[in-house]
Amino acid sequence: MQDAKPNARSNVFQFEASSLAGQPVPLSQFEGRVLLIVNTASECGFTPQYAGLQQLHDKYAARGFEVLGFPCNQFGKQEPGDAQQIGQFCETRFGVGFPMFAKIDVNGANAHPLYRWLTAEAPGLLGIGAIKWNFTKFLLRRDGTVFKRYAPQTKPAEIEKDIEALLAGPAA
Repeated sequence: MQDAKPNARSNVFQFEASSLAGQPVPLSQFEGRVLLIVNTASECGFTPQYAGLQQLHDKYAARGFEVLGFPCNQFGKQEPGDAQQIGQFCETRFGVGFPMFAKIDVNGANAHPLYRWLTAEAPGLLGIGAIKWNFTKFLLRRDGTVFKRYAPQTKPAEIEKDIEALLAGPAA
């Protein structure tokens, strides 16, 4: 699904992605929820963040929060597995229960339209939109707009205050 004008879309709910099982998932199913979207990898120094992401998910899901994981193999080839291997690794090593999607590119000509939109909405350091490494995080408001982008080294627990603030805000 390519989109030459990623900013023609006004919120995340206008995108679709494939689940690890290969099924299309309209992101509109998460409408009204605060989202933390993360590009992940199984063989990265930041991989232990899966545990913190799951803790956030467990703590806030009942209040309208969801973590969405997007495996990516663009950084040091640290996500070499297929969908089944990725799912099994996340479940057995970290007890991941939040939605994981099919492996995607987050940079370049084949970047998923969702990531082209996210990086345009919240450019990184010095206004450079490109994702620099695994576990870059985007926190989105209930209305599907980007609130903030976090660097890979930002631990999930460090985002908790922002999540609480967005959850306390008005529902969409």
